[in-house]
Amino acid sequence: MTESSQDNSTRSTAEGPPESAAERGLRIRKAVVGEEYVARAYDRAGEFGRDFQDLVSEYCWGSSWGRTALSRRDKSLLNLAIIGTLGRSDEFRLHVAGALRNGVTDEELQDTLIHLAVYAGIPAGVEAFRIAGEVRAQHGQETHPTSASPSTQFEGEHA
Repeated sequence: MTESSQDNSTRSTAEGPPESAAERGLRIRKAVVGEEYVARAYDRAGEFGRDFQDLVSEYCWGSSWGRTALSRRDKSLLNLAIIGTLGRSDEFRLHVAGALRNGVTDEELQDTLIHLAVYAGIPAGVEAFRIAGEVRAQHGQETHPTSASPSTQFEGEHA
């Protein structure tokens, strides 16, 4: 069984019933964005936001990411285009890291961000490339130049 087909399966073990959407979602969420991130999200939410975190795990991760027609890699690329278009920088940063965990290549990342820039606008593309570069550097995939080149001298300059 492939990784993506396992995501939508209702896992059944000798110890218990099949895996629910909430259980599947929490498992996938931890695999994509990391167990530490998920634990922090629940901790920050506290009692007040716990039900919302449960909803995110079940609905976003179990019912959407748990489907099998698209691979996790494909879902990561879609998320980057959508979240980047919406301008949600913190979520975008999180999903760049998840995309790298899901095996997205530099070329796939670049093509996705160029596609985003064409359809969502150059400022969205500038922000997406900036954040993706920072996340890649944190994952040891790229180092940033120590001095600004003429094309990056003015932050936010894109045309």
